[in-house]
Amino acid sequence: MAKKTQKRLPRRREEFTYRGFRIEELRTMGMSELLPVMPARVRRKVTRGLTRGEENLLSRFRSGDAKIRTHLRDMIIMPEMIGKEVEIYNGKEFMKVELQPEAVFHYLGEFALTRRKVSHGSAGIGATRSSKYVPLK
Repeated sequence: MAKKTQKRLPRRREEFTYRGFRIEELRTMGMSELLPVMPARVRRKVTRGLTRGEENLLSRFRSGDAKIRTHLRDMIIMPEMIGKEVEIYNGKEFMKVELQPEAVFHYLGEFALTRRKVSHGSAGIGATRSSKYVPLK
């Protein structure tokens, strides 16, 4: 009989705070109260206005959709998105990401990498001067 494996979340010693505010406090704040708390780049994007697609994605998070898939890698993770699962397109496939409190005010694209880690094998025969005269067997 197989046991169900549960996702292990990192064990925190204390509750996560962002610049002195808990996530629950950030969720209750209005946009005008959130602006001074945001980093400069995020604040600039929000004050210029979110696009129609970003507004639609934010409304889907607020409505509580079970399955959210998006291509919007440049969408900012707002406090109301924390704790939800979202599938982010990385150019080839949708990667499932659960948004943790540490991800607040980051971009969705930071959590779905578009390039894989390069792992090189060993050099082939004749690839280097020293392996030129190595017999096959």
